[in-house]
Amino acid sequence: MDIEETIYKYALSNAVEHGNNCQTGSVIGMVMSKHPEMRKDPKTVSQLAGQFVAKVNAMSPEEQQSELDKLGGVEKHKRAPEKPKGLPELENIKDGNVKLRFAPNPSGPLHIGHARAAILNLLYQKKYNGKLVLRIEDTDPKRVEPDAYKAIPEDLAWLGIEADEAYIQSDRLEIYYEYAQKAIECGAAYMCTCDGGDFKKLKDNCEPCPCRDNTVEENLALWNKFPEMEEGEAVLRVKTDIKHKNPAIRDWVAMRIVTQEHPRIGNKYKIYPMMNFSVTVDDHLMGITHVLRGKDHLANSEKQSYLYKHFDWEIPEFIHYGRLKMDDVELSTSKARAGIEDGTYTGWDDPRLGTIKAIARRGIKKEVLYELIEEIGTKQADATISWKKIYGLNRNIMEEETNRYFFIPEAVEIDVNDLPEDKNELILERELHYNEPEKGFRTLKFTGSAYIPKDDYDKAINNSKPLRLMDLINVNVTEDSCTYDSESLEEAQSKHASIIQWSPIEGSVKATVVMPDNTKVNGFIEPDSKDVRVDDMVQLERFGFARVDNITKEGITFYYTHN
Repeated sequence: MDIEETIYKYALSNAVEHGNNCQTGSVIGMVMSKHPEMRKDPKTVSQLAGQFVAKVNAMSPEEQQSELDKLGGVEKHKRAPEKPKGLPELENIKDGNVKLRFAPNPSGPLHIGHARAAILNLLYQKKYNGKLVLRIEDTDPKRVEPDAYKAIPEDLAWLGIEADEAYIQSDRLEIYYEYAQKAIECGAAYMCTCDGGDFKKLKDNCEPCPCRDNTVEENLALWNKFPEMEEGEAVLRVKTDIKHKNPAIRDWVAMRIVTQEHPRIGNKYKIYPMMNFSVTVDDHLMGITHVLRGKDHLANSEKQSYLYKHFDWEIPEFIHYGRLKMDDVELSTSKARAGIEDGTYTGWDDPRLGTIKAIARRGIKKEVLYELIEEIGTKQADATISWKKIYGLNRNIMEEETNRYFFIPEAVEIDVNDLPEDKNELILERELHYNEPEKGFRTLKFTGSAYIPKDDYDKAINNSKPLRLMDLINVNVTEDSCTYDSESLEEAQSKHASIIQWSPIEGSVKATVVMPDNTKVNGFIEPDSKDVRVDDMVQLERFGFARVDNITKEGITFYYTHN
């Protein structure tokens, strides 16, 4: 690829599209977006763009069109067509019926790990025109976060997931009691009053406890007395294989007493089912045909199979996928909660967390998660999601949609001395989006003073090189003064000037950007930013993409998305 011809064509194309008014920033943006490999050498791209913009703007419109036609034009900037995608086919589908469930524990809001389960279930539901059940599994009062009952539906709504049916298990305790009694009556379960430590010793030696031989009548008598017992005094166990190679599967606990108050239903009940019991009963009664779950549930699937067989129920198809990790982010709900409680994190939407709320607040699009999850699929191999991958996918969307603005981090005010008379007041118009002229222009009015980034200001003082205020003028800065140098981009390039963003003093808006590590960068943003609204995504030129989080009389708060 001839880099000079490529940039020249984009300059011609930009001029033809915008009435003989080619802009350097727009050409650079188009080149970098269409040819990511050129991002490795931004200095060369910038210099060549400046040269060709000057050349093209000196042509007549007829000459510009003629030159562009000779070079074959340029491909319109558009998103690459999506590659064919698809999840593995589900097995054992009977009569075309597919019904799945997403069953989170309300221990906190959802994170990326939960999103994997939720999105996979939705994708399969759509693939087979099936049904999707949302079931909140809250039968352990010790692991219930009251706010999660509201947070989980909110997170699912953000993901675009709407269930066909919804249940909360704490509403279904009487159903579990009914099937616990049925399990006793058919000899599938027994009441165990053994000390927990004693039972473990027997179990580890593949020996049954004395309670296993209780009659059905004896077990029913103990079951009826169960509500009067104390925590730990007895449990209900499901009979499995006492010599099973995995001790965890041997006669697992189905029901136990928990005296801690339930955050949702209070002290109305104290007998609660273990997950494997309630899940088996619900999956059967709700008609679940396929269960998608992590491979850490392999043993649970085997435990549940015993109960299915005891009741002579059809076992659903279990699909187990690998663990999901995420680079440099906390996915553990318990650790995140502890960090919120001790002040390490500001809340569930702290940008350092991997919750759906945190990701959404930073401006990551849900479409990115769908693409990632579908790509990972249901493989049993563990997978790691990197921020680099997320940012790359999200950037493809943002490049197409976001308006551009100048944000000045840690702003320094400069007053330019020795300005020529015709430079005392300048009006600069820049496209809101280089590839969508219909979005219009931003207007920046220069009257001799401007805000510039402190980092660029300090570097210019240290290296004694000019600064170019983008598409405006070139200036020299020292610790004591700022003076006019020249006007043209070519002059700036010949002196190796840095091209920087700037904003007028008059009308600029105070702005704060919350970074991924939760630090804050304060500065000013150009006057036309007053048109943004909460949840808008913007590109802060030379700084990065960001989401508008809050707007007050004092200014605008953004959450940084990525560069």
